[in-house]
Amino acid sequence: MNSAETPSQHINRNDLHAMAYTDPLTGLGNSYRLRDKVREIAADRASDPAPFTIGLANLDGFKPINDLFGPHAGDEILCQVASRLLACVPDGATVIRAGGDEFAFVLPLVFERKAAEKVGNMLKEVLSAPFDLGDRNVRLSASFGFAVHPFAGEEFEDLLKSADTALYRSKRRGRGQITVYSQEIAQEMKRATQLEQALRNAIIADEVDVHFQPIVSLKNDMVVGFEALARWCDPDLGYVSPAVFVPLAEERGFIDSLSETLLRKAAETALLWPKELFLSFNLSSAQLMDPMTSTNVLSIIQRAGLDPRRLELEITETAVMTDADVAQKIVTELRAAGVRISLDDFGTGQSSLGRLRDFSFDKVKVDRAFVSRISADRASEHIVKAIISMCEGLNLEVVAEGIEDFSEAMKLKSLGCGMGQGYFYGKPADSVTTLRYLAEKYHDTGAAASAAG
Repeated sequence: MNSAETPSQHINRNDLHAMAYTDPLTGLGNSYRLRDKVREIAADRASDPAPFTIGLANLDGFKPINDLFGPHAGDEILCQVASRLLACVPDGATVIRAGGDEFAFVLPLVFERKAAEKVGNMLKEVLSAPFDLGDRNVRLSASFGFAVHPFAGEEFEDLLKSADTALYRSKRRGRGQITVYSQEIAQEMKRATQLEQALRNAIIADEVDVHFQPIVSLKNDMVVGFEALARWCDPDLGYVSPAVFVPLAEERGFIDSLSETLLRKAAETALLWPKELFLSFNLSSAQLMDPMTSTNVLSIIQRAGLDPRRLELEITETAVMTDADVAQKIVTELRAAGVRISLDDFGTGQSSLGRLRDFSFDKVKVDRAFVSRISADRASEHIVKAIISMCEGLNLEVVAEGIEDFSEAMKLKSLGCGMGQGYFYGKPADSVTTLRYLAEKYHDTGAAASAAG
């Protein structure tokens, strides 16, 4: 203590120092404490290097809880998270609130990946128990990213960046995931970022294409409509699967611009088909959480000049479950305008029958997982038969997806399935090829024939 200072001045200085390193809400250390703790351990072990680990945890779905129940409830949950983490981290570990709904740990006795994953699984389990908000309980999950010093970075900033990269990968893979940083993961994330930039550029340049797969009536094998499917071939990356780039667009928050571009192109193409054919188009889970989706969709097809009654939108049960109230509102508005709604991938979700009761659908698409085994597996045959029978009772049309061969088509016809699609009836093709296909099917359709050139 400086001889000129009084004891109270000395205490105040200590208090100020403590405050600067403490999160006021939870009482945990803050990001400054994290930095100093990591540097302190690294310095202590400099002469005899031994690895140690830092971890980041981010609460999944915290924002909707905050929005729904208010910031006070959010603060209460964060305090309960802090208490649980403090109670169960390994000996010698430090728990920190890094900010918002993100927490950090310094784990001096965790030396490698498997030990980090073990700690992650234990913490994940602890945070999965319900949080008590007095008159209600709330469940949350958490995603984790770990980085081992010095392999993932010798300096604090590099180590934290590596943990953040690992956490970001966990968040991309869904809820409750655990990732420990490695060079392979760094490369994977770098590729994803490059892919994202290329896709953004392709959308701006209007280079993402639409292909169309025929949907046929199984009564007479005549085409009744087409499903629009995204296709992207990049000059540098080559063909990129929609199973890769569509989820990426959802994760990075630009699925709306991709979907709007594709719907515009698909609607403009559909105008060249015979008017009795419908256009089927997939809505993403992100779009089913956006109250403006129905307005945007109707605006696009109106500008293109497509009759809403010729549009059919496919939604998956998983997408509906994300925010059922908003999804219900979107479905209601679209159906009121004449758009039909299909439930896609039926039979693979968690509560399909409840969704059929609670939502107003026009059509059900039976997932290819059942169709592909219908000829050889009696269980699959009975499931498809039951779906068809149930849909008849509910006045819903049925489309079987993924019909690959003659035997599957014949079996579905014998079961009374109304419609089908799959490689047996036609692979997805670009708009010009689709018009040629229609010109052959509809010999007397002048519009299709002339448009095909």
